[in-house]
Amino acid sequence: MRFGMFVPQGWRFDLVGIDPAEQWNAMRGIAERADAGPWESIWVYDHFHTTPVPSEEATHEAWSLMSAFAAATSRVRLGQMCTCMSYRNPAYLAKVAATVDLISGGRTEMGIGGGWYEHEWRAYGYGFPRAGVRLGRLDEGVQIMQQAWRTGTATLQGEHYQVEGAIVRPVPLQAGGIPMWIAGSGPKVTLRIAAKYADYTNFTGTFAEFEAKSQTLRAHCESVGTDFERIVRSSNFNTVIGATEAEVSERLDAVHARLLPHLGAERADAAIAEYRAPHAMVGTPEQIIEHLQARRLLGLGYAIHYFPEAAYDTSGIELFEREVIPALAG
Repeated sequence: MRFGMFVPQGWRFDLVGIDPAEQWNAMRGIAERADAGPWESIWVYDHFHTTPVPSEEATHEAWSLMSAFAAATSRVRLGQMCTCMSYRNPAYLAKVAATVDLISGGRTEMGIGGGWYEHEWRAYGYGFPRAGVRLGRLDEGVQIMQQAWRTGTATLQGEHYQVEGAIVRPVPLQAGGIPMWIAGSGPKVTLRIAAKYADYTNFTGTFAEFEAKSQTLRAHCESVGTDFERIVRSSNFNTVIGATEAEVSERLDAVHARLLPHLGAERADAAIAEYRAPHAMVGTPEQIIEHLQARRLLGLGYAIHYFPEAAYDTSGIELFEREVIPALAG
């Protein structure tokens, strides 16, 4: 199994209490730690407003961070889970990503999806078109990006995007272009888009849900003539790990206490409940290893972990690196 880690960027109230002038140092420190450790990749979210409620707290922009991490690290791969297709013109996004790939020496991943956070869509003036439009843009945008990276130019007269000889030079360093991660699990459209274009997918859920989505993806691959086994299936996991169950509870209490002033009791309770959901990774090393081994049997090839404590306490990350990754990597 392969492993990635999210870098805190504020979106989930995971930089609160840190002076904005020091937040880059906190993020860079986590990225450099991952770069020196066993992680294959680091990730950020592509959002503008905090979740589950918008606030005045910082949310740092994804592709600016990609460029900064490209310069601050030397080994780990750099991804976003996931870029919203409608937030940037796809030819422009192809250009941005190609530049990041050059800065990083060929370490960029493209996580891409249709987008969902209605509040920030409307606040930034993007409207909020129906799902069919958002996914239509995703399909056409991926075509434009892949064409641009492989040939240096892109032309498409689509329903949603029209580009004519858009020059994207230099092309990415990676042969064939930047690996494409199609995020989302919509059975009729999103997974069909993934079957057509993806190197990786990203979806989660219960064991039964993950297996059902995998079978849907397989059916779409058969329909469009793609090798299902070529596509790596990944999932994101909220992760809190402790040496004992008592320590796990203490860590969850600390997360709750940090969220409470910003979310209020009801939403803070709901956020902690998410860490108890079947698709979360909360427990001792033995419990998390058992959970991931079961996921691996269902075809999970890549696990990306979000540690809510990362900016404040890296001891949980250290425990995960020491106990979990060696048991499952390779």
